[in-house]
Amino acid sequence: MAKEKKTALVKSQERLGDNVFSMWIQAGDMAQEAGPGQFISVYSKDGARLLPRPISICQLNRDSGELRIVYRVAGEGTREFSRYQAGDEVEILGPLGNGFPQVSPEKTALLVGGGIGIPPMLELAGSLSCTKLIVLGYRDQVFMAGEFEPYGKVYIATEDGSVGTKGNVLDAVREQGLTADVIMACGPVPMLRGVKSHAHAQGIECYLSLEEKMACGVGACLACVCSTKDVDSHSNVRNARICKDGPVFRAKEVEL
Repeated sequence: MAKEKKTALVKSQERLGDNVFSMWIQAGDMAQEAGPGQFISVYSKDGARLLPRPISICQLNRDSGELRIVYRVAGEGTREFSRYQAGDEVEILGPLGNGFPQVSPEKTALLVGGGIGIPPMLELAGSLSCTKLIVLGYRDQVFMAGEFEPYGKVYIATEDGSVGTKGNVLDAVREQGLTADVIMACGPVPMLRGVKSHAHAQGIECYLSLEEKMACGVGACLACVCSTKDVDSHSNVRNARICKDGPVFRAKEVEL
């Protein structure tokens, strides 16, 4: 499906934690055609804020044509979104980007999410038919962890040690002796760098969903590039546009 810009309706919104909100949006065909790992751009009603905010798709209900985003309030744009209520209009563009691939049913996938990179892993967990091991990393407050439990064994790491393993996601992987045929991860760059290194050392296929500030969201402005091993045909240099070529990449294709 080609991306489309539309005025959609907010179905519901709830607060999951400090500055973390969950919003269901009636998005019609957009929700029916999107896949795990893709994102939408959400536009502010304030004309002074011209650029949309890219937010990963957390969950899809294709039967009802609804999609869910879970986001952290990081500035005035997302603060505006957090005030929306059921019945409010919201302008969105999507689905955008390239998502995660499918995994053969006989394989085991290790899904790793960190911070606000956790929400997009939920749709992925629900869409894969293989065995799933799920590792979630938090700084302190834990959110959404229970929603992953129907899809696989969930392991939690917190920096302060309040829940699960004390440390980061890789500390939990090592503590639990987890291994898999493929690793799929989304989170901050330091976490992804560690996951990539771990996958390489273990000889495990790995896919990373990169987080980056974006401007256009459609690949035209080159504001959200990452370094790659190969020359990009669009810019003729060793980079890729996270919004257009990603946000999901094979780990071996990108430099972090």
